[in-house]
Amino acid sequence: MDTFDSKDFRAALGQFITGVTVVTTLDPAGQPVGLTANSFNAVSLTPPMVLWSLDKKSSSLQSFMEGDRFAINILSDAQRDVAMRFATRGVDRFAGIDILEGRTGLPLIEHCAAHFECRTVHRYEGGDHIIFVGEVLTCKRYVNEPLGFHAGQFVQLERVAA
Repeated sequence: MDTFDSKDFRAALGQFITGVTVVTTLDPAGQPVGLTANSFNAVSLTPPMVLWSLDKKSSSLQSFMEGDRFAINILSDAQRDVAMRFATRGVDRFAGIDILEGRTGLPLIEHCAAHFECRTVHRYEGGDHIIFVGEVLTCKRYVNEPLGFHAGQFVQLERVAA
C-alpha cells in the first residue's frame, strides 16, 4: 500500500472541483457568525438535507455547536472577495457585506447563487472536524453563476453543451 502525508492528501483532494460557500449562524447573543467552507454536499432529497464540516479548532465552532440553525450561502463568481473575507481571521467578516435576514432570522449574504436555511439535525465527529447535517427549511436559487475552487485557486466555470 502506498504511503502519503497530509500534504499529499490535501493536494489530491484539491483535484476535486468544488463550489464555495459561506456558512452563517447567530451566536448566543444574536450576533452573526460566518466562515468560508467548501465542504458542502447534498445528503437527501426527501427530506431535503445537506451537510458541511468545520475544523474543531475553528473559533466559530462554539456558535455552531450551541445553535440549532445554519445557513449555506453558495457564493457567486463575483464574490471572490467575500470568500476571502470570511476565510480571514481577526477581521469583522460582515463589515461592508450586504446581508439579508432570512425567513428563519439567519443572516444571508446578498448576490449569491443560492441560499439554504437549515435546522441542525445531526452533529458527527469526523477526525479533526465536526460534520453538521441540516434539514433544509427554505432555499432559493438565483441566476448568478457559482464560484468554483480547484487546486487551491478560484476558477471560473465554463458551460459546455452536453
